[in-house]
Amino acid sequence: MAQTSTTDLRQRPETTVEVRATGHVRDALGTPSITFTFEGDTLREFAAAFFEEHDVRDLVIAETEAESATRGWAPIDAGDVPGDLLKNPDGEQTRAYARILVNGRFNETLDGFDTELDDGDRVALVNPFLFCV
Repeated sequence: MAQTSTTDLRQRPETTVEVRATGHVRDALGTPSITFTFEGDTLREFAAAFFEEHDVRDLVIAETEAESATRGWAPIDAGDVPGDLLKNPDGEQTRAYARILVNGRFNETLDGFDTELDDGDRVALVNPFLFCV
């Protein structure tokens, strides 16, 4: 008979964050700010839970490389860029112009979707209105 260790019985932590929304995400949620509690402590776990409860995933997350960039951006020669060129891996990129921030910092400059979240952190889901005249 296999024994169950105490670590197997541990529950995943619950984390409560303040979610701020702008533009199209704010319109879809109907509010600029909500408190959200989820099981886990990473941005990946937050996103899975939040997008399951609130139908705004398509406003923020890009499914394809084409959705993550916009036509007209200058091509980048990685050899000419000083420092590190940071980009989330495929499947974890935001739509063109949309961003996810944790405490005011783009998630790409942290640990992407593996960024750890603490109670009270601010997660911003940004998809601004763009008007061309």
